[in-house]
Amino acid sequence: MPSNQQILLDNRPTGDAVASNFKLTSSQTPTLKDSEVLVRHHFLSLDPYMRGRMNDSKGYTAPQALGEVMIGGTVGEVVESRSPKFAVGDKVVGMGGWQHYSVANAEQLGALRKVDTTYVPLSHYLGAVGMPGVTAYYGLVKIIDAKAGQTVAVSAATGAVGSAFAALAKARGCRVVGIAGGPDKCKYAIDELGFDACIDYKLHDNAGSLSKAIKAECLNGIDGYFENVGGMVLDAVLPLMNAFGRIALCGMIAGYNGKPVPMTYPALILMSRLKIQGFIVSEHMEVWPEALKELGLLVGSGKLKPRESVAQGLAAAPEAFLGLLKGKNFGKQIVKLI
Repeated sequence: MPSNQQILLDNRPTGDAVASNFKLTSSQTPTLKDSEVLVRHHFLSLDPYMRGRMNDSKGYTAPQALGEVMIGGTVGEVVESRSPKFAVGDKVVGMGGWQHYSVANAEQLGALRKVDTTYVPLSHYLGAVGMPGVTAYYGLVKIIDAKAGQTVAVSAATGAVGSAFAALAKARGCRVVGIAGGPDKCKYAIDELGFDACIDYKLHDNAGSLSKAIKAECLNGIDGYFENVGGMVLDAVLPLMNAFGRIALCGMIAGYNGKPVPMTYPALILMSRLKIQGFIVSEHMEVWPEALKELGLLVGSGKLKPRESVAQGLAAAPEAFLGLLKGKNFGKQIVKLI
C-alpha cells in the first residue's frame, strides 16, 4: 500500500490562525475492507469554513479534532476498489481531507460521487460545480428567491461562491452587484463573470463610505444580498436593503478569528422588515442534483468562467489557507496534489 502524506491540526489558534497550527506527517494507507475504495487525490479544496472548525467552540458541527487529518473536499481517482459501485479509474469527489489518499466506504451515503470530466475540468467539482456552487444556488434560489429585474448583491464576489452566484443571478434576469477587494478582482468580476458593477471595499475605511459607493450602483436599492463576510461590509449593505429584502447568510469571515463581530444598526432589520437566514448547504442535499445540473451547464457552455488560485503540493496547503482568510486568493483556492 502506498505511503500517505497528511496534514493534521496540531494545536488550536489563539486569535489568527498560523502555519504552526498544522503538522505535516505521513502514514501507510490501510488494507481495504469489503465495500471500501482507495482514492488518490488530485486536488484539495481550501474553504473559509475550515477556520471556524479549528476553534473549540460552539458551531453547526463538531470542531476539528486535534491530531486528526484536516477536513476538506477532494477530487481524485479511484486506484483500488472493493466495491462494485466504483471501478479503478473512476473520477470522484468526496471529503478526503488534507492528504494524498483517502479510504471511503462506498455504502456510506454521500461519501463519494462519480463525476464526468468530459466538459467540466475535475478541479471545478470543488468550486463552481461543487459545494461552493451549490451554496450560491441555495442562497439565491431558495432564500433570496431572485426574480427578473431585481437587484442582488454578493460579498467576496470573485470567490468560488460569488462567481457562481453571478452566473446564476444573470441567468434569472437580475442586476448583479459585487463587492470584492482590489481593482483586478473588480475588473474580472465585470469583464469575465458578468457582474453589472463591482465595488472595491479596500478603497473605503468605514461602512458609511462603502455604503455610498454601493448605493451609486444600486439606485433602486437591493432586493437580495448574499453575505460571505460580515462586519463593515454587512453594515454598509443593510441601509440599502429594500423593504422585505432577503439576506442569505452563508459566511462571516470577518469573525472567524474568534472575536465577536457586532452589527452597528440591527434596527434596520425591523425597519425594513428583512428576512435574514443563515444556512449550511450540507443540510439541504435535496437541492444538490438540480443545482449541479444547472451549474454544470453554465460551466460547460462557457457562461460561467470560474478562476482558480492553485497552490502546488500538500505542504503548501497551510500558507495557501492562511492567504485565503486574508483575501489573497483570486477565485477558488485549491491545492494541486498530483
